[in-house]
Amino acid sequence: MIGHEYFMRLALKEAEEAFRKGEIPVGAVIESEGVIIAKGHNQTEALDDVTAHAEMIAITSAANSIGSKYLKNCTLYVTLEPCVMCAGALFWSQIDRVVYAADDPKRGFTRVGQLLHPKTQVVSGILQKEAEALLLEFFQKLRK
Repeated sequence: MIGHEYFMRLALKEAEEAFRKGEIPVGAVIESEGVIIAKGHNQTEALDDVTAHAEMIAITSAANSIGSKYLKNCTLYVTLEPCVMCAGALFWSQIDRVVYAADDPKRGFTRVGQLLHPKTQVVSGILQKEAEALLLEFFQKLRK
């Protein structure tokens, strides 16, 4: 059986793509029954759109892929804890599971209470060190 680390590595590849493009390196993939149905990475700079977060792009792509606004039987893998905006979108999508790598102590949704659908399961810390290292490298380069 394919596990959380496998899918999180794919999300990290998306984050690396964002990094190469000068975007904050956050990547996301959505799987259903072991099959990737969507992926995305931050594109806020490229699209000049504050809502173009990796999760938002992946949610839209997944909904288009399965032909439904509800992402039941789906899992989002994302390299950084979703923000409040993304958590709201995830709530409305009724996604089954959210798996994230690194905590976001400043803007993460867990700082403000339960924002996900009550049935959504949350798993955190999968490949956390790898995701944090990529973010740290990005912001160190940005500050130079």
